[in-house]
Amino acid sequence: MIENLYELVGGHNVIEAATERFYQKVLEDEALRHFFGRTDMEHLRSRQVMFINMLLGGGVYTGRGLHVAHAHARNAGLNEAHFDMFLKHFQAALEEVGVRSENAGKIIKFLERKRRTVLDT
Repeated sequence: MIENLYELVGGHNVIEAATERFYQKVLEDEALRHFFGRTDMEHLRSRQVMFINMLLGGGVYTGRGLHVAHAHARNAGLNEAHFDMFLKHFQAALEEVGVRSENAGKIIKFLERKRRTVLDT
């Protein structure tokens, strides 16, 4: 029996592939890419994978807190509409790497719960 969403979606390799695809989508999106102009994308991807793994029950997150990590983006105008676009891209990326739609939706619900922390609302 699969006990957590992390195992259900395929674990670390699937989360890593989805995260890679997600950032490809984000960097192709004119409304979002400006948030990453001076970002070490390799480092960011590794932290995002770690964060998603932790959210789904597959590990520990040792990166900066979400509020602090998104301060630069908030100062650059990050808002509700941007957050919605990020979620849309992440759900699409999950599905593109083989995560079933209903499971991708569950992951998005976990991420949605972080909206206030990220946006400081």
